[in-house]
Amino acid sequence: MTTEQPTLLPEPDWVELTMPIAFGALPTFVSGGDDTDRLRVRYYFQPKDGRLVGKAWFGPGAQGPPGHAHGGSISALLDEAMGSAAWIDGLTVVAAEITIKFVEMLPLGLEVLFEAWVEKVKGRKVTTAGQVVGVDGTVYGKGTGLFIVIDVEKFKEVLGN
Repeated sequence: MTTEQPTLLPEPDWVELTMPIAFGALPTFVSGGDDTDRLRVRYYFQPKDGRLVGKAWFGPGAQGPPGHAHGGSISALLDEAMGSAAWIDGLTVVAAEITIKFVEMLPLGLEVLFEAWVEKVKGRKVTTAGQVVGVDGTVYGKGTGLFIVIDVEKFKEVLGN
């Protein structure tokens, strides 16, 4: 495991996003802070293909198997990224089901890339996909999700806005 602090800087064609995208000022479960030893995340938008992209760092607090990221931390990142991909497409959604495939074990201390996108919208059902990859191209995890569009006004009521 490397002890270098992650920079999570964008690629030249990425535009930074602030999460959560539309509501509230509190940090989310995944993208909650820069000082954690678990998971650090930066979200960006890639204008050329309209995808949500980003960089993440899995620290010692995200350990599952010795020296490697816990599958739950990878799942949480993909869940938030896939849902956020729908939000940046203007779809106010919550997850109904996610499926994660762990392709390779992710060593702790790596700065990795991720991307997520909307594949299909049918009525209130939104199908998404995403993946976590190393800078060397190694695929660590892939995900698909079924998200449900919720009424934005009811969502605002729940938040007290």
